[in-house]
Order: sequence, then structure tokens, then C-alpha cells
Amino acid sequence: MSADSTYSTSNRNLQAMEALAIGIDIGGTGTKFGIVDRLGNLLFSSEMSTRGQDHLDSYIDELYHNVQPLIEQAGGIGRFRGIGVGAPNGNYYSGTIEYAPNLPWKGIIPLSKMIKDKFKLPVVLTNDANAAALGEMMYGAAKGMNDFIMITLGTGVGSGIVANGQLIYGHDGFAGELGHTIIIPEGRYHQGTGKYGSLESYASATGVVLTTLEVLAGSNQPSLLRDIPEDQLDSKKVYDAAMKGDVLAKEIFEFTGKILGMALANFVMFSSPEAIILFGGLTKSGDLLLKPVREHMENNLIQIFQQKVKILVSHLKESDAAILGASALVWDLKV
Repeated sequence: MSADSTYSTSNRNLQAMEALAIGIDIGGTGTKFGIVDRLGNLLFSSEMSTRGQDHLDSYIDELYHNVQPLIEQAGGIGRFRGIGVGAPNGNYYSGTIEYAPNLPWKGIIPLSKMIKDKFKLPVVLTNDANAAALGEMMYGAAKGMNDFIMITLGTGVGSGIVANGQLIYGHDGFAGELGHTIIIPEGRYHQGTGKYGSLESYASATGVVLTTLEVLAGSNQPSLLRDIPEDQLDSKKVYDAAMKGDVLAKEIFEFTGKILGMALANFVMFSSPEAIILFGGLTKSGDLLLKPVREHMENNLIQIFQQKVKILVSHLKESDAAILGASALVWDLKV
């Protein structure tokens, strides 16, 4: 059956049944996927490993093998409007993944075309942080907002910028890399980019660990963190120490919040959003991080922007958010 005839069949069936979307989130470690309705209900989901998938053809074959049973459970291919994919360095305009450092496939990968050819459904691709922003706008804390910035605080710092109700892609599809903006000139080295002083170097979970190592090395002050082997140190352990009253651990979060707050002030003065929505593992630290973030953002804003911008934590369940965000891409497809 040709792709065109498949699309025609899908369109006829969609008139009789509620349309569904497939959301796929491709990460360096794992690929998550699921079936989502227009209200953001995740009906079925699963995941598979991305690591070790050196051959893209075999990866697409395995993805199809894993997703197809979910399609059947949901009523068959006729119910589906399309597939949305979020991936590192995903280009919305070209449907390609371009030079993603943490994926096994190098160079420029025509991922949308390969998935479209395999599944016989329309496919739309963007980077993972943009997908998260769309998910937040359709299903989460940004519902009803036309101007907001989504910041993901995980292993790295991702972002998606929505202005006047539109996600900002830029002329080449890569706009919104706020995590790589320079917040401290000649500052900390970023191993992945080779640049110095980026926000991601400080305000990510990785950045918290690097700050911890620097603080411990530069101080003789007693700390619970000194009992943790360096290769076992992570941001959660720093948080646990802070909640037990550890002074150094509290200072680490204060410093991280200061850096992030300064950066957010710059972002506010760039696009004047209604809100900045934070998502990811670091947000679980609550006011330990959010209090200094709010304080230093406001302190670095000029008067016309002060006390106007909300800082919110995502409403989306972390384990489902990537799939929901990717599926949100589908509803604007013209099929």
C-alpha cells in the first residue's frame, strides 16, 4: 500500500473515531514512546534502549517492532494522525538530527523520513526541549499562555521559547539554546561544546556536581559531602545533605540558584514572557533552589520587568512529559 493511500484511509477513519498521536522521545540512553489522545491522556507507553544502536536502520526496525503492538491495542493505524518525535539536535524544518553528541549516529540523520517510510504516517520532529515546551503549552502549567520560556534542568539545560503563541525555531530550526548562553565570561569549561562559562556548566545536575567538587577542594569546612566517593556524587546527594543542614551543600544550591536567576533575568528582558516554567530533576530541590533563583532574577531585572514574571514548576509528570511533548507536535499537522 502506498503512503498516499494509507493517509487517505487514515483520514476517513479519523472522521469516525477520535484521533490519536504517537509521541517518541529519543535520548542518549533510552527511547520512550506512547499513544496519546488530544487531551493529553497517555493511553499506552513503553521504552527501549538507544545505547548500542549503532546502525540506524536496525534502530528504526526495533522501534517499529515495539510501537506496532501499541498501535494495535489502540485500535489500529487508522486512528492515528501522525508521529511526533523529540530528539537532541532535532531540526523542525528539515526533519533531521544534526551532529547530536550523545546519540550513536553521527552527522546529519534523515530521521523523519526514515520513520515516515517505516510507519506510513506523517512525522514531525523537533529538539527535545522544544517538544517539552509544546507539551507544557498544550497539557501543563503553560496552558492558555502565549508567552513563556520552558527551561529543563537535567543532565544539561534545555529550553524552548514561546512568543505570541508560537514556538521560536529561528531561521535554521535551532533557536532557543539558552543553556549554552555564556553567563560567566571565561568561566567553567564545558566538555561537550568546548566553550567556557555557559549556563549549562553551572545550572544543570552535572553543574551542581562540578560546583560541589570545586567547593570541597577549596575549603576545609566539615561536610557530609566529604564522605561520598567522587564517582558516586550526584545532585540528589547534595540535596539530601542540604536537607540535613549541611552548610556547604546549602551554599552550593544558593550559588546554583544565583547563576540560574541571573540567566533568567537576561531571558526575561529578551522576550518578556508571562512565566518561566522549570522542569526536570533539579526542580525537586524546591525552595532550596527556587528561592535564590527568584531573588537573583528580580535583583537583575530592570524596573519595567520586575514582579511581572512568574517562575513555575512544570505540572507534567516527569516520566510522561517527554512523550506528551513529542505527541503535541502532531496536532498542527496538515493531513
